[in-house]
Amino acid sequence: MHHSTPPSHLRFVGHAPLAMLLSFLALASSLLAQPVGAPVMPLSELRAGQKGEVWTVFKGSKSEAFSVEVTGILQNALGPGKNLILCELTDPRIQPMGAVAGMSGSPLYIDGKVVGVLAYQIQRFETVRYAGFTPIADMLEVSALPSTLSPIGNPLPIPIKGTSEHRTAQLDSSSEMRPFAPVFSLGGLSPQVASLFAPQFQALGVNAIALGGSTTGSSSEVPAINAELKPGDVVAAALAVGDITIAATGTVSHVDGRRILAFGHPMLSLGATEIPMAAAEVVAILPSSLNSVKVSNTGQIIGSFSQDRLSGVYGEIGRQPKMVPIDIELPSRLNRKALHFAVVRQEQILPVIAASGLAQAVSGSNEAGFTKGFRLTSTVEFPGEAPLQFSQIYPGPQGFQQGVGEFVGKLQQCLYNPFERIFPSHIQFSVEEILDVPLGFIDTVQVSRSEISPGANVTVTVNWHDFQQAARTETLVIPVSAAWAGKHLEVVLVPGAQLDELAGHSKTESVLEHNNFAEYLDALRKSRPTDGLYLAVLEKTRLFSDQRSLTPDLPGSLERIARAADDSRFQRRDAAAILWETQLMTGRLFTSQTRKQLTVTD
Repeated sequence: MHHSTPPSHLRFVGHAPLAMLLSFLALASSLLAQPVGAPVMPLSELRAGQKGEVWTVFKGSKSEAFSVEVTGILQNALGPGKNLILCELTDPRIQPMGAVAGMSGSPLYIDGKVVGVLAYQIQRFETVRYAGFTPIADMLEVSALPSTLSPIGNPLPIPIKGTSEHRTAQLDSSSEMRPFAPVFSLGGLSPQVASLFAPQFQALGVNAIALGGSTTGSSSEVPAINAELKPGDVVAAALAVGDITIAATGTVSHVDGRRILAFGHPMLSLGATEIPMAAAEVVAILPSSLNSVKVSNTGQIIGSFSQDRLSGVYGEIGRQPKMVPIDIELPSRLNRKALHFAVVRQEQILPVIAASGLAQAVSGSNEAGFTKGFRLTSTVEFPGEAPLQFSQIYPGPQGFQQGVGEFVGKLQQCLYNPFERIFPSHIQFSVEEILDVPLGFIDTVQVSRSEISPGANVTVTVNWHDFQQAARTETLVIPVSAAWAGKHLEVVLVPGAQLDELAGHSKTESVLEHNNFAEYLDALRKSRPTDGLYLAVLEKTRLFSDQRSLTPDLPGSLERIARAADDSRFQRRDAAAILWETQLMTGRLFTSQTRKQLTVTD
């Protein structure tokens, strides 16, 4: 017999008879400090052949039950002391499609007592459908764990190709028992953008599908603290909310006031974390012989999950999760609204989702914008620090993926700095359209003199042209300083990034070369723009580095003393001292480089 909702005494102990309450309190000592809730059936009372009901949502938001029969208990199946309840799915609605991704956490009741929660897929093409259930006692342990985040965060274990390391959600297809991989729907991302970022999501253990939706738009308001959930209800764990919504749908397993347990298995194995808890509605179930899945709309934030553990996730209704707001401003000509969304504060997830939202803004629409070129300005604000800004020009869509990858790498390195756990307070992208292809080509570079006396001028003539445009000429004058007398110098015309390298700065700024986070951000700000070219006069030198500053031609005696004290901190390398420089032909990208010798007489 099926009920439209779980019996009231299974939801709140305040409605339970006194005798049942006393019986439950007697069980509490053997189940750690479990929250007050539905009566619990110990595994010792479980017998093969017992009939049970599993509560979940098939469509909409109203839960209903389906029938199962206990097959037995797999002792230590998930580790020492971690058992698995094996049940046959006897309900005729479930047998054809098996347990469904999204049913994770659906509570199992036998004789009015909660026994476990649906969590594991058994085989993949079996002729009789079975499923594995996590014992409820294991889930109750999760709510008692400390919720303090690690000072360096909870890094995701990224799988390494060719090794045996892998994410729980990405087990080998030959495995006969595996936890249901939470399916994250990508609301607000076009299929093309979802496909572009599929490798990055997979590396994070995010099993993503482009089919999904959101009912909140750009809203990320304070949670609806009057929200109520009961065992069997649908609930979502969101990685991003707003115009870009990325969330996994699961099922509520246990409720104690505003304390919620769900899923019955790890989501991303983040441990102590902070992930938005959101309302959800099931639009449909897509049956499959391989892996059936619920397709859902994600709704308003209603709380926050603080634990992501082996036996499930735990959170509280009404608690506002801390997130990073992201805004993407677009040219008004394209008639597209700006994108606004917020992303979880996690070191690997945040940069990837921010980049996917940017890709959606640039390429995921009907307008044929940015066909010639655009400038992307990224502004990242950290608490207590001046904003960090990157500006990059792209010739049409080419190179955009590489540029996005560079942004992801820089942001991840900031977040994984060894000094402090810090997240941006705000990230903003501004996209400015360029009406001409922003490519430039150098034809010739002429230097008026290769040998000159101090106080005179060197004239540099640059012949160049734009993409499919007529030739142009730039003439620049370099004043020769008296301080250059007797030196053999070099006149170069190179992109800003290459000039940084010639001056001794690493192509990729390493956070380990600095003493605090503020110094690292300051070093990133000093990088020269990537557009245009730099005309510079260089002098060969040997730079002595103490991680924070570069000193040209330090006396050997001082260098030996410093390196003897700390050889890992003090380094010496060949580089160039920049005696004079100017930027020209901005707004275009060049790949050429020119280097001319210049001797200054005594």
